[in-house]
Amino acid sequence: MDILLLALVFFILMLIGLPIGTALGAAAVVTVFGFNLGAGIIGIGFSSGIASFPLLAVPFFILAGVMLDKAGLAAAIARFFELLLGRVTGGLAMVAVFTCMLWGALSGSGPATTAAVGLILLVPMIKHGYDKNFAGAVIANSSDLSIIIPPSIAFIIYGSITSVSVSALFVAGVIPGILIGIATALTAYLISKKRGYKGITRQGDLRQILTALKDALWAFFSPVIILGGIYTGVFTPTEAAVVSVFYSLFVAVFIYRSITWAGLMDVLVDASVTSSVIMFIVAFAGIFSWTASVTGAIDRAAAFIVGISPNAYIMIILINLLLLVLGMFIDAISISYLVMPILIPVMKAFHIDPLWYGVIFVTALAIGQTTPPVGVNLFTAANLIHSDVDAVAQQAIPFVLVDILVLIILSVFPGLSLFLPRLAGLHGS
Repeated sequence: MDILLLALVFFILMLIGLPIGTALGAAAVVTVFGFNLGAGIIGIGFSSGIASFPLLAVPFFILAGVMLDKAGLAAAIARFFELLLGRVTGGLAMVAVFTCMLWGALSGSGPATTAAVGLILLVPMIKHGYDKNFAGAVIANSSDLSIIIPPSIAFIIYGSITSVSVSALFVAGVIPGILIGIATALTAYLISKKRGYKGITRQGDLRQILTALKDALWAFFSPVIILGGIYTGVFTPTEAAVVSVFYSLFVAVFIYRSITWAGLMDVLVDASVTSSVIMFIVAFAGIFSWTASVTGAIDRAAAFIVGISPNAYIMIILINLLLLVLGMFIDAISISYLVMPILIPVMKAFHIDPLWYGVIFVTALAIGQTTPPVGVNLFTAANLIHSDVDAVAQQAIPFVLVDILVLIILSVFPGLSLFLPRLAGLHGS
């Protein structure tokens, strides 16, 4: 009965439109009080859920991303790629893809990347003849790379839940992120070629390209410093997040001089709001996971999944399908706390490498950011172009299919995800 109450309250609150974090927490609290599971655990669970050293990286990376956004680095990145590729067929679409790839390595957030890059490139794309819904779909889909290419908040959450090294997860996400980026750019090129989309009328000369590269160089340095420091063991991901804040502050205040000391207050407020939303979900999802564990819901769900098939590959396919469906309705962080406690014993039963599956898991969650009805990137892009979400989603279908194809490839060839962690000595052979 306690399991039934937990599930019933959760789904009812979801159906009436409550935020996922509230639904998770309320369902857990009702179950705790309803079956006298120990009300004192609510406060302890709330605080312990966010009192995690790896999770400290989340607000710091968010703050660094907000600073670089205010500094105008997204525009500098877009300008460089525009001069480099803008004239070729589908050039501006590919500019959007590569700008989202690099900006995603700075922001770690899909909606934030969609907004930052969309504000810069949507108008030029539409001006040069691109269908506005296609332009929105390209940027929305490319922005899902933000939670795959490190530093990734989704990897931090996954590592916190599973106790997998966040450093190893960051390094493991590099090759898959690049593969998805290349596949997305190729898809954008083929569609643009079929429709006759071109870009800017004049290609940048070498001097202009080098000048633009100089302006964008500070953006390229950020992920290099972060990943280089982690790769060489100079600092942990949490320490890297702090380093990225000071680096971003230096670039924004002293290099681009786009943020005044007085303006830092606005930056801190923006970063605090975003961090609070994430930590709100983390805290309440932690209570939900504890309640599900105490009531036996996790054990029963895990036993059910294990009993479906003795084949690990079939199991991974089924779990990926589940994640893709959940991604249509629930955000990535909530899915992590909702599903991973169940999947941990499943992975142990099938001897699935948790580091490798971390990349698969996060990639599946990334696809959910551009699938309706609750694709956050789609909503962000649709709002920017004042269009209907369904219209943008329709144009995103080819990109989603390509993402799923890459997900299958990553599932079949674990070495693509594990090569760099092994090379860095972060994972055994």
